[in-house]
Formats: sequence, structure tokens, C-alpha cells
Amino acid sequence: MLDWDIRKLHILRTLRERGTVTATAEALRMTPSAVSQQLTNLARQLGVPLLEAQGRRVRLTDAARLVLRHAEVVFEQLERADAELAAHVHGEVGEVRVGAFSTAVPALVVPAVRALRATHPRITVRVREAEAGEAYELLAGGEVDLALSLAAQAPEVGDGRFTRVELLADPLDVALPRGHERAAADGLRLADLAGESWIFGGSGPWSDITRGACEAAGFTPRQGHSAAGWTAILAMVEAGMGVALVPRTAAVPRDGVEMRELGPDRPVRHIVAAVRRGAEEGAAVGRVLGALREVAAAYAGVPSDPASTGQAPLGAGEGRPV
Repeated sequence: MLDWDIRKLHILRTLRERGTVTATAEALRMTPSAVSQQLTNLARQLGVPLLEAQGRRVRLTDAARLVLRHAEVVFEQLERADAELAAHVHGEVGEVRVGAFSTAVPALVVPAVRALRATHPRITVRVREAEAGEAYELLAGGEVDLALSLAAQAPEVGDGRFTRVELLADPLDVALPRGHERAAADGLRLADLAGESWIFGGSGPWSDITRGACEAAGFTPRQGHSAAGWTAILAMVEAGMGVALVPRTAAVPRDGVEMRELGPDRPVRHIVAAVRRGAEEGAAVGRVLGALREVAAAYAGVPSDPASTGQAPLGAGEGRPV
């Protein structure tokens, strides 16, 4: 039987995800020469070439991809073993590292931590704020145990590394200056604001979400101002400089801003949680997921039902607009 080395397989998988030996070394806190040496040793052990030169870079061979396809099953089973062993040894004691984007921290993570302190005080949650897309990189790299992000920033459908829990369809409301002619209109639709000056980021997920919502309503938003934080965006709305879409979880009351719900076809952004596949069976991670589901269900005003969260392999205050 071949000598399968889990550590070396992990290095190979990280190289596939990061693309270069240098980036792999940085992610694993190794030197590039150590990464190259470990992969050379793995190729020797398996008796197949794993890398081939592509200009000044390297790429995985077909044999390497075959190896990783089987290794993913091993990694998943090891995650399950870790989770089961932790539950056996510690029961409901443990530490869960959570990576979450800015508005998810106060809206979902903090209330979940408060609830867990009351019901499971021996579970410690450590929070790391991260961009929506970065959260999955941290999860894949083992730097966090649970990632909160936007579905639009998730990995491709069919990515078997993760299990996803759909948490919340966060409605997008429109922020209008107080006294705006549409502020008191009945049945306000996004299309009614097609001629307005819009305020949103110049790039990134929130720009994509705003543009996509407006285009789905039949118009291209005219960007009057660009801002990278909700405080700045709402301050400009209050000053009558334009209008903005604001997720309900990010809305902060301001005297000069009126938040209006849109019609039944209002846009939403989907917030998801993800763990490495197999890890959801761990007692501590499972408790944190459960607490997040409870908070999200209360936020949405619906009963919390774990069966309705749709667990499936991933396919997909002041803060940055995400």
C-alpha cells in the first residue's frame, strides 16, 4: 500500500487553492523551499509527478488532481473524527473561531454569543471580522471554524469542502432623506426611484448587490457618490445628497433619514454560515450554528427550524457595506 501522508496532502490541497508555492508557504507559515521539498517527497512516495512547470509558476498534474479527489474524502472523515472525539472528551466544552463580515457581527454573532453565555457558558466563541469573500479563505485555511458570509461570495456549487447553512434572507430597504417626495408614498417600488442619485461603494459586493437590484427593477442606478461605510452613506442621505439601499441588519436610526420598505418584490441579500464538511457534527460548532439559526429566525420573524435551514454542500453600526 502507498504511504499516504496527511500533512503533505494538506500542503498539496493548499497549493491548489492558493495557486503558487509562495502563497501556500505564507498560508501554512512555512518557507517556499520547505513546501517544495514536502511536495517532492510526496511525489516520490506516491510514484507519480504532482507538479509541472507553467512559465514561472507550477500547476497540478492530472495525477495530483486524482489524488486530491480521493483525499477530500479523507479530510472530511478526519473532520468528523475530530468533532466526535471533541464531543466525547469535552462534551459541550470548547472554543469555536468565527469569521464574519462587518454587519453580521452585531446583527447575528453578538446576539448568538450572548445566548450561548446563558445556555452553554463553557463554549467560547472567538470572533474575527473579515471581508465576505475572505471568510471562506480563512475557513479553508483552518484559521476559523465557522464562516459567515454572503451567498454571492460563496465558493462554486459542488465544492465538497464545506457544509452551508442558509441563515437569513436580509431585506434591502431604501434610505431616503426626511421630507423626500417618495418618503410617504404607498407601495413604494425600487423602480420609482430610477431617476435618483444613488450612493454606494465603487466596487465590491455591495456595489454588485446595489447595481443588480436596480437592474432587476429595470434601470441602471446613477451613482452620485461613493462611500465605504454605512455611517458615511447614511450621513449623505440625511444631507439630501442621494438615496441608498441598506440591508435591514445594517440600518442605524438617524433623525434625517427615513427607511422605507419596498414592495413584495423587494431585493434581499442571502446570509449563510459555513463550516468545513464534517465539522458540523462537533458539539461546540453545532451549538454555535444553532444559536445563529435562532437569532436569524427571530430577526426574520419566523419559527426556528433546523430542518428548514437547508444544510447542503456549498456550491456558494459603522462597517463596510456588505
